[in-house]
Amino acid sequence: MLNHNYTASLIGMEDAIVTNLEKDSRTTVISLTMKRTPHKCPECKTLTDKIHDYRIQSVKDIPAFGTNVILKIRKRRYVCPACNKRFYENIPLLPKYQRTTNRLWAFIINELSQVRSMKDIARQANVSSATVARTLKFLNFHPLILPEVISIDEFRGNAGGEKFQCILTNPKKKQVIDILPDRKSESLYEYFSKFDNTDNVKYIVMDMSNLFRSCAKVCFPNAKIVADKFHVQRLVSWAFEQVRKDTQKSFHKDRRRYFKISRRLMLKNIRDLKPDESEQLSHMLSISKDLAQAYYLMHEFRKVMRSKDKNEAKKALSNWFMHVGVTDRQRLSRFHQCIDTFTNWQEEILNAFDSGLSNGYTEGCNNKIKVIKRNAYGMRNFENFRARILHVMNS
Repeated sequence: MLNHNYTASLIGMEDAIVTNLEKDSRTTVISLTMKRTPHKCPECKTLTDKIHDYRIQSVKDIPAFGTNVILKIRKRRYVCPACNKRFYENIPLLPKYQRTTNRLWAFIINELSQVRSMKDIARQANVSSATVARTLKFLNFHPLILPEVISIDEFRGNAGGEKFQCILTNPKKKQVIDILPDRKSESLYEYFSKFDNTDNVKYIVMDMSNLFRSCAKVCFPNAKIVADKFHVQRLVSWAFEQVRKDTQKSFHKDRRRYFKISRRLMLKNIRDLKPDESEQLSHMLSISKDLAQAYYLMHEFRKVMRSKDKNEAKKALSNWFMHVGVTDRQRLSRFHQCIDTFTNWQEEILNAFDSGLSNGYTEGCNNKIKVIKRNAYGMRNFENFRARILHVMNS
């Protein structure tokens, strides 16, 4: 015989009277009815406990006991003695016109905050993938004000018919502000124009995107633009890699393979090299003057990036410009292109040394977005994609 009170407490419905429980390897079916209580007529507000008839309703609930759970509820339909209105009793956890409990919706929303595919969540919750996707519409993310520091970047989302989407974060509080449907300048202007506190934004952190910089200057006239150090350093690393690849092309096949395998030694910090690695590196650099110069310039620029403040960085950057200037412009063209770019972005690069801000948190978010997208096998609907990202990142 069932212990009604214990079973009702177990499923979290104290007012329920459990009449039967059936269980197999996949599903637990709990038959129940609610304790009879007077209900207020929705039409005339008269209190009544007069029953017109009953209806059996099957409702999906949160998984339990290692199985899917179905509640078979014997619902009463009351009749109002005053106006003859017929209406069903109110049942906790069951929204009107729904076949799933409130807590199942809450369970799905909680699982959506994890980096899991919607198909897996649907399988666990015993609902369709479309139902899980519809749950995202319950999530409402609309920032009302902008923080003092904004980091902006793009990522390949392939959602809503656009190849790239735009991410806005607050790097100081480690929060994602919003996801924009594309990276077009008109979309950025339109989005930021909705806010009343753009004058309060003090810093905008970005990679060296001319589009983002133009937008920031118009939308945030009082803000300092900060070029992310990682992207600045990466330009110099790319310049070195191009010299290495060009140099390797003139080598014999075996030597070319050797240089490719050993490239990590050239990228490693000098102070971290072991004695045998230093000897191996010296031999590699002695083969090509261009490679040796490129190696020197790359590691000298790393010293620039370790400057303690803006003034020190400005002097170090100027000295680095001179070192590049005496090299052959044709043979080390990528390094000379770096000078052109850094001259154009010098103020924004130097701002990074005083502010201490970077795009590190934003880049971490981009990596997590890749995992979300991979687990979902891509998400074509932008609104669902946006809601899922914001829910995962800010939960």
